[in-house]
Amino acid sequence: MMRLVCSVLFFVSALPASARQPNVLLILADDLGAGDLGCYGQTKIKTPNLDRMAAEGMRLTQHYSGNAVCAPSRCVLMTGKHPGHAIVRDNRGTASSAKVKKEGGRPETEGQHPIPAGAVTLAELFTEQGYASGGFGKWGLGGPGTTGEPMKQGFTRWFGYNCQSVAHNFYPTYLWDNQKVIDLKNPSFPAHDSLRTDEDPSQPGSYKRFQGNEYSADLIAEQALRFARDNKDRPFFLYWPTTVPHAALQVPDDSLREYQGLWEDPPYKGGKGYIPHYSPLAAYAAMITRMDREIGRLMDLIKELGLDEDTIFVFTSDNGPLNGTHQGLAGTDAAFFNSAMGLRDGKGTLYEGGIRAPGIVRWKGHVKAGAISTRVTGFEDWMPTLMALVGAAEQTPAGLDGISFAPTLLGEKQPEREFLYREFLGYGGQQSLRMGNWKLIKIGLMGKGKKAGPKGDAIQLYDLATDPKETHNVAGQHPEILAKMETHLKSQHAASADFPFPVLDR
Repeated sequence: MMRLVCSVLFFVSALPASARQPNVLLILADDLGAGDLGCYGQTKIKTPNLDRMAAEGMRLTQHYSGNAVCAPSRCVLMTGKHPGHAIVRDNRGTASSAKVKKEGGRPETEGQHPIPAGAVTLAELFTEQGYASGGFGKWGLGGPGTTGEPMKQGFTRWFGYNCQSVAHNFYPTYLWDNQKVIDLKNPSFPAHDSLRTDEDPSQPGSYKRFQGNEYSADLIAEQALRFARDNKDRPFFLYWPTTVPHAALQVPDDSLREYQGLWEDPPYKGGKGYIPHYSPLAAYAAMITRMDREIGRLMDLIKELGLDEDTIFVFTSDNGPLNGTHQGLAGTDAAFFNSAMGLRDGKGTLYEGGIRAPGIVRWKGHVKAGAISTRVTGFEDWMPTLMALVGAAEQTPAGLDGISFAPTLLGEKQPEREFLYREFLGYGGQQSLRMGNWKLIKIGLMGKGKKAGPKGDAIQLYDLATDPKETHNVAGQHPEILAKMETHLKSQHAASADFPFPVLDR
């Protein structure tokens, strides 16, 4: 089977043998479109700190998340294997986790399908290099007591959510502090609730019961900063998978006020996923700006600690934005904010809007300020890339699908990757492959009776150079290109007993 294997021969010449290994701060947003950031063209939402990070580093314009939804995308990021070889290939939680969506509180069992003890994660690689490895935010790769929980996958410190279902609420009743539960002073309510018949949707007070006293994103950010302070005298890997701006739409009032009244913003009354909000557009924008504020605090802290030239900042997002409007899914409005930069569709699909992600890398003195890369890169590439940047390329596991793009980050020329592969079981079953500017996507692979997916021809080919929005299917006009891409598609899927994909497993 053909595999894309990372090069382990590249060593960062800019890192002297006697130098301290650089810290790595990997910040992962949740359902954030690249278009939500000012440095990618956003005009309504303020993101001054991420814009500064991009101005002082490199912005990736052809970067792809690991998959179209949370858990399988994070698996690609943590293990360096694309969706055709990854352990986790879809969102799958416990029945008790699913129940918490409707009832709130703490589930009897929680978490998603666990990665096994034998999996090699980014955190394990950094810990083996002598790094302090801390994770702060949402995990989603194995519940408490399973082989997949973060403290069994290389992290020496964990604070936040384990389960994605619990993370739908920014005012949960508890969070995980390492392997212990800490109770929060928040009322219990389901994150998919709706207004009651006795609550007037035109009155702001009707929405107050969906707020609490302790905002999880703030608590998580504070622990991330504390970790950096506590480990200032040694190299550290800080993984910050924030839950922003994943629904539900919830944000403290001091941030909300910055955006209220700026636009026509009818209330989202609930009933179509997640809790109601009186001013959903303002809430979405405020969540992102508040996240940006906390990232700015971390950037300032690193400078204050004298670690600016010894720290690699990476920012990206786990998939595209939720493709709805405030009158539709969850109260969000990706079209209003141009969250997907005009690209087709969003979260859950393998069209560009579903998997194209922001990518920002800042390493003062190493990555040229204001640089832009058009290289096609994906989540599987981060493991070999980061290992190369910290001078540990030889420690990168064999058999990965990722290709180190450390040379690109450091301003060196590098051959383009041959192709980038994606598959996703959801939305009717999908496959996609990018080869140069050609994009092949197959939809509806699971057959009739499965969850409906994107509409259109089963086999679609697009030239992204002239058709970045994937509107003109040219599959019938380029049989030779299609045949070559089909060969790659067939070579990249390995059957999984846990996540069967019948039409591809044959």
